[in-house]
Amino acid sequence: MQTLALTALLCLAQAPAPQSPAPAPAAAPAAAPVPESSLSYFSESFPFAWDRVIPLSVNVDGLKVTSIFFNRRMVQPGFFNILQGAEFGTRAQVEVTNTAKYPRIPGFAVAVLDKDGRLLGVASGGTKVGTIKPGETETFDLNFTQVKERLPKGDRFLLAIELRN
Repeated sequence: MQTLALTALLCLAQAPAPQSPAPAPAAAPAAAPVPESSLSYFSESFPFAWDRVIPLSVNVDGLKVTSIFFNRRMVQPGFFNILQGAEFGTRAQVEVTNTAKYPRIPGFAVAVLDKDGRLLGVASGGTKVGTIKPGETETFDLNFTQVKERLPKGDRFLLAIELRN
């Protein structure tokens, strides 16, 4: 009996002492707001058309967007007949002219929506190296990848432009 009592006493002595509840974790500090004053920004919705040039008249701090064109890149007849009709991606082609006195570094995002507002595809791109110099006109290919098969059924598109300094 004494052995049993001694064993019980030893077990109680080895049991961990009850702990107080752990303190609640401190709230994460709020992320610092992104200073918007250093970036010029534009975003608007437009009617969509597949495989036709859509004229635009958008001006973001001297960067004038004149048109956008949605289609699939395909090899034309007579050009490398082996590849004739081959598809090389889906794109939105954006044409811009820098009418400002200073070089511009643009970034673009395009989202295509159907008549019910469902997202059909998204593309983005912009200047990777260098700038668009004053007076220059440049065309950017924004690539749609993975989700793109329903793009020709689009009804509207959103265009966002952000200029980096």
